[in-house]
Amino acid sequence: MMKVAIALISGALFGAGLALSGMADPMRVRAFLDLLGPWDPTLAFVMGGAMIPMAVAWVVQKRLERSLAGAAFNLPETRRLDWKLALGAILFGIGWGLGGLCPGPAIASLALKPIHAAPFVLAMLAGMALNRFAPSGTAGTSQRAKGTSSHRPPASETQRG
Repeated sequence: MMKVAIALISGALFGAGLALSGMADPMRVRAFLDLLGPWDPTLAFVMGGAMIPMAVAWVVQKRLERSLAGAAFNLPETRRLDWKLALGAILFGIGWGLGGLCPGPAIASLALKPIHAAPFVLAMLAGMALNRFAPSGTAGTSQRAKGTSSHRPPASETQRG
C-alpha cells in the first residue's frame, strides 16, 4: 500500500510541476529546441530546478539501505556508453523534437489535450513494445526487463588484491 501511495504522490507532484511550468505544452518545448527561432529558455530553468532536489535525493539515498516504501534500491549497474544507448538517445531526441513531447508530458497531455497527445502516446507505446519483443541481442533494455543483465565488470573490478 505504501508503494501505491508514494507512486500516486510522486505522479501528482510530477503532473502538477508539468502543468505549472507549461512543460506539457509541446510548443514551449519546441521553442526551447529551436535555437535559430524565438528561443524559450524555460525548459532549461525547469531542468536546472529539477537538479537541486535530485542532488539532495542522491545524498539521502546513499545513507539509506532501502527506499521509503521498504524496497531495495534498483540502481543501474553500469555507466557504459554503447551504440544502443547512443541510438536510443538519438531516436528519443528526434521524437522529442518532432512531437514536442517526451514520455512524462505525453501521458500528462492525454488529460489536457487527448486528441493531440493520443497519436504520440500510441506511437511511443508501439516503439516500447518493439523494444520489449525484439530479440535480446538487439535491444538493450529487453534483457533488463526480464531481470537479467549482459553487463560484466571489467577484469580490474573482479580481480582485487
